[in-house]
Amino acid sequence: MSSIAKQTPCSVIPCLRYRDAHAAIDWLCSTLGFEVQFVVPEEDGRVAHAQLTFGNSMVMLGSAFDTDYGRLLKQPQDIGGFVTQSSYLVVNDADLVYGRVLEAGGRILLDIKNEDYGGRGFTCSDPEGHIWSIGTYDPYASSDSAATSAASAA
Repeated sequence: MSSIAKQTPCSVIPCLRYRDAHAAIDWLCSTLGFEVQFVVPEEDGRVAHAQLTFGNSMVMLGSAFDTDYGRLLKQPQDIGGFVTQSSYLVVNDADLVYGRVLEAGGRILLDIKNEDYGGRGFTCSDPEGHIWSIGTYDPYASSDSAATSAASAA
C-alpha cells in the first residue's frame, strides 16, 4: 500500500463541472441514486461546491465558472459531445438503474448486457453529456478472488 494516499473511505474523488449544477444534482440523485452530502451556494445561486455520496464513494461537483481552474475544463458540449474520462458506479441491480435512466430521459450509449469479465452493466450520459458506466461488476471482489486463486496455486 502506498504511503502517499491518505487512508480515507475513498481516496480518489471525481470532480465534475456542470452548466446547471442544481439540475445535475437533482438528476444524479433521483436517477443514479447519489445522495447530497452538502452544497455550497454562490451569492448568484450557482453551486460553488457540492459533495454527493454513493455508497462509500463520492463525487464533488460545481457550476462551470470562468476561473483559473474552470478554464482548465471543457464541458462535453464544448468538444463535440466527447469526454476525456468517465466514472463507474458499482450497483446491486444494473437493470433497475437502467430503467431509471430510461424513465428520466437519459441517453443510453452502450446497452445493458452481461459482461465477459463478469457482472452486468451499461453506459449512459447525464443531461449535460458526462459519461457514467453502471454495473454489477465489483473489481474489489474480483481482486479478492484472483488473490485467493493465486495463493491456492502456490
